[in-house]
Amino acid sequence: MTQASPPLNSGAPQRFPVVVVGAGPAGLTVGNILRAAAVDCLVLETETREFIEQRPRAGVIEEWAVRGLEKRGLARNLLDRAELHSACEFRFDGERYRFPYGELTGSHHFVYPQPLLVTDLVREYADVRGGQIRFGVRDVRVHDIDTDRPSVSYTCQETGEQRTVHCDFVAGCDGARGVTRAALPPERVRVARHDYGIGWLALLAEAPPSADCVLFGCHARGFAGQMPRSPEVTRYYLQCPPGDAPENWPHERVWAELQERLGASGVPPLTEGRLIEKRVLDMHDYVVEPMGSGRLFLAGDAAHLVAPIAAKGMNLALHDAFLLGDALVARLTSGDDSGLGGYAEACLRRVWDYQEFSQWLSEVYHGTAAGDPFRAGTTLARLRRLFTSPAAAAAFAEQYLGTAARY
Repeated sequence: MTQASPPLNSGAPQRFPVVVVGAGPAGLTVGNILRAAAVDCLVLETETREFIEQRPRAGVIEEWAVRGLEKRGLARNLLDRAELHSACEFRFDGERYRFPYGELTGSHHFVYPQPLLVTDLVREYADVRGGQIRFGVRDVRVHDIDTDRPSVSYTCQETGEQRTVHCDFVAGCDGARGVTRAALPPERVRVARHDYGIGWLALLAEAPPSADCVLFGCHARGFAGQMPRSPEVTRYYLQCPPGDAPENWPHERVWAELQERLGASGVPPLTEGRLIEKRVLDMHDYVVEPMGSGRLFLAGDAAHLVAPIAAKGMNLALHDAFLLGDALVARLTSGDDSGLGGYAEACLRRVWDYQEFSQWLSEVYHGTAAGDPFRAGTTLARLRRLFTSPAAAAAFAEQYLGTAARY
């Protein structure tokens, strides 16, 4: 068991074995794994607790990830409340094609919005396991990561006081716009990036889902998707030009395009409702290699971003967190460095597997709208093959569920 650090408001010098920067799914999972092993850590988050517990984010969690959370005592509410999805539906050429991946694999997805998972993880970490966390911090900086005495400084929102926390390791879990990735020595880091050249208009509608599963509309006017979130709220996506403005998409235009792109023979119109969120996402991916330097290790979107094309981002963040949390526990409780030494390589196998699938699926989603008859023809051939070839269906189901790259 590690020795407790002085209270954060005591004015005494602060030291924790691990400082976790970022209170998203990755950071909070790492923190919970450490606290379960009686390892002290401090989580720093720039937003308020209320904000991170309400921030709209993805909600599709793969079964292996749920089992990883369950193994660590972090899935009780999820298992009680999540919806289970075992099929999806493609709509193209004016017809509907149901893909029952649960029947093919025996596995399914859990639909549990990220704000609910974050709420569970914060409560478990701070209120149950007694983990230290500071919300609303500013000016976070990471120092001396290539020494055995790294530290993290920040400004306390309440007092305006700058504080420095010394530690053995820093877990950088602060997302795509965080500070920890920038702390890596640039001469040692390669960032591989891919831009799809398309945008998605991300929408939340106060409307029940219009089908009992995820819908993928592959249409000449552009991709459209329906992702159920709850009985009252549905996530929709519409392909749009990159850099488009949400203001260009009033209520009437949004629903007209959704009805057109997700329409199919024999299905009723979508159930419409008030749009409570509209934002444009420019579709791109990146991968940072290596995923750390010295005593700093990145996890989640700080290390890699996969466009929401295949709903893989939160799953990759959890995979990183399982590996990093377990590796830090092994190092700090028994001196075993093997997990940290192999951390990046183990993470990147799944990262690159998911990136490749995202690229493949992007062509399926967007090829019919490319304005190129050849691409449109090959895209439709891919889609038809999913429903005529058992081998193609099995391969897609394995990648869609994330069971090809087992943790």
